Amino acid sequence: MRLLRKLGLAAAACLLLADAAAADTIVKWLHIEANPAQVKIWEEVARAYEASHPGVKVEMQFLENEAYKAKLPTILQSKDRPNIIYSWAGGVLKTQIEAGVLDDITEQVKGYSDSLTPAALAAFSANGRVYGLPTALSQVGFLCNKELMAKAKVDPAGIKSWDDLLAAVKTLKAAGVTPIVVGGADKWPLHFYWTHLAVRIGGKPAFDAALRGEDSGFAGETFQKSGELFKQLVDLQPFQNGFLGFKNPQAVGYFGDGKAAMTLAISTVYHLQRALAADKVGLSEDKICWFDFPVVAGGKGAPTDTLGGITGWLVTKGSPKEAVDFLKYFVSKDVQTRLAAGNFIIPVVQGADAGLNNAFMKLIAANLAKSNYHQNFYDQSLGPSVGRVVNDVTAEIAGGSMSPQNAAKAIEAAWKQGN
Repeated sequence: MRLLRKLGLAAAACLLLADAAAADTIVKWLHIEANPAQVKIWEEVARAYEASHPGVKVEMQFLENEAYKAKLPTILQSKDRPNIIYSWAGGVLKTQIEAGVLDDITEQVKGYSDSLTPAALAAFSANGRVYGLPTALSQVGFLCNKELMAKAKVDPAGIKSWDDLLAAVKTLKAAGVTPIVVGGADKWPLHFYWTHLAVRIGGKPAFDAALRGEDSGFAGETFQKSGELFKQLVDLQPFQNGFLGFKNPQAVGYFGDGKAAMTLAISTVYHLQRALAADKVGLSEDKICWFDFPVVAGGKGAPTDTLGGITGWLVTKGSPKEAVDFLKYFVSKDVQTRLAAGNFIIPVVQGADAGLNNAFMKLIAANLAKSNYHQNFYDQSLGPSVGRVVNDVTAEIAGGSMSPQNAAKAIEAAWKQGN
């Protein structure tokens, strides 16, 4: 009898445990962040959320940038897909909305969304509906190594025009310094040159006209000229040996190791280069400088126009309500202020920029604040199929296998086909 009673109690305990397990809500969060210092903060935030929300578990999953882009369409079709995914917004987001793989979270973020920078929130909205939450802004520009620039007697503050940049490359090469490092194997770091030149040459009007198919679209003068100027740079052989075989993390580490004078990169690389340097120390603040992408003679773009990203998070179809709740917790003033104070992000929550305590991050924030035209990365803005062509042809110009004219025509053909 006593044995039966014990067995009964054990069975009841098992049922209670099973009920508890069944009550647990798991929020799967897929990210691409390679900087362990930032991920550590994210993990702490996730654990704090779990502590204040019993029964909810936040599972963090990581995929490397390129693997993420390649696998995401398949992942989104899976029944076991993650609930929260990383996004660069733009045309890729539009494609995902049309595919019906995202949740409309408009009602769940009412009121809360008023705390976000309007332009950043707009990037994650479509037709008046909200599909995700932005988390950070970034700018593309030249990070430089003060010591190597000084060795060649190049003043980064004096690089204002495209011709200034070409002259600096020649001077650095003559001094035995590798001018620029780039992750050519990933292609998108090379598209920064072509895209930024288009921003400088034609400004927002040229991009908008191309979207409408006017002035020969992306095969027009602005985009052909951007390829021609990029080829001017390529012909000087400014990049490290074997640049087309370098993945971006390898290139960022190469810059952090002090092996190249410059890298055209997203502002977050300022911090990331330390994590990816061989010694995990990288270049200290006093050894890094920055200059905005140079202007082009006769260009119609304003010097204050910026290229960069508005990154954030999307919630996939059928996710538990806790996924949005956690996102609101994660993209909060407290967490954003903490990440800003760690020099990880230019925040999107109003008031969180008070956390910025670093001259470099304050500079980027000021640049973005005075920019009237912030162009999202073309490979995201134009959608996955056209973006892939942009990256491919830019890499082909860099490798010498395609002319700037044919590159522009290929992009226009891809745009027409998809629109």
